[in-house]
Amino acid sequence: MKTKIQAKFKELYGDGARLFASAGRVNLIGEHTDYNGGYVFPGAIDKGIMAAIKPNGLGVVRAFSIDYNEASEFGLNEEDKPAQAWARYIFGVCRETQKRGGKVEGFDTVFAGDVPLGAGLSSSAALESTFAFAINELFKNGIDKFELAKIGQSTEHNYCGVKCGIMDQFASCFGKAGSLIRLNCKTLEYKYFPFEPKGYKLVLIDSCVKHELASSAYNKRRASCENAAAAIRKNHPEVEFLSDAKRIWLEEVRADIPEEDFLRAEYVIGEVQRVLDFCDALERGDYETAGEMMYQTHFGMSKLYEVSCEELDFLNKLARKMDVTGSRVMGGGFGGCTINLVKDELYKPFVDAAVAQFTAKFGHAPKVYDVVISDGARELK
Repeated sequence: MKTKIQAKFKELYGDGARLFASAGRVNLIGEHTDYNGGYVFPGAIDKGIMAAIKPNGLGVVRAFSIDYNEASEFGLNEEDKPAQAWARYIFGVCRETQKRGGKVEGFDTVFAGDVPLGAGLSSSAALESTFAFAINELFKNGIDKFELAKIGQSTEHNYCGVKCGIMDQFASCFGKAGSLIRLNCKTLEYKYFPFEPKGYKLVLIDSCVKHELASSAYNKRRASCENAAAAIRKNHPEVEFLSDAKRIWLEEVRADIPEEDFLRAEYVIGEVQRVLDFCDALERGDYETAGEMMYQTHFGMSKLYEVSCEELDFLNKLARKMDVTGSRVMGGGFGGCTINLVKDELYKPFVDAAVAQFTAKFGHAPKVYDVVISDGARELK
């Protein structure tokens, strides 16, 4: 990928580009906890976005996407927003940097990625973080990593129409090889946990289905959580987010809220605790307990939060049947991937069985991605 990017840059814009990269991410545990003020536990992966960039002194950005085989040119004022969706990510990062007092001048760039699209690995956050980091370095703005992550998040909100949380951009900016990051989404406090499981592999099985995650389904679950938190707050005013609540406090208001809201809240409160238990298990080197937490998360997402689907439940049950250490749906649900923690000796039998049995049942093969926890945003020398 690096050679291809450098060759294309030279062809279009000449020599002298610097090379930057950032990563997609996985989230080992902690799903639908972000907007409830809870913990998430992501890591950057060895798949991401790479870009060659060089200031051009022209006052405009000239960008070429290798993956789309398409060029875009745009200015740096609000009215210059480009037509192409992919170019809006770069434009948004430029504008959000300017809003924070950062200097952005015209530059040329060629970029490409190897993050599988639609697999829930956050290719958009990788793109934003690559350019946020690169612009910061090129124009010596001195913006800290927290603010770079927020630049990516604000780009999604203001230029791409997605009201995302901070997790994806945070993982992409702060990722560190061999470490996962426990992030408190309420306080933004974070801690690195070593994750180099000897004798295990992390593998994603992508169902290649995307059931309509109507924003209405997502919004409905969010409203359920807020409703449950509001009911608990009447008795316990210190509860700002659902993550602040204890399970027994939820039980106190069971009669006052719809059963659906109770189930959604039961999942979230349990998930917040599971992230902490998972971290404790990792610190002990106890991957079996960590894996069991992943299975519990899948059960909760399937039966309490109801964001799984037949394909993902099938893959999860197969993993359990084959003694895979841990498995769960990853991401918002309604399709996408399962993330699996698999012993080395079980890896091939599990992957072969998953591909064969899934294809036989659903009429199309799943995709398989091995992932390694890697570094986030950086310059490549």
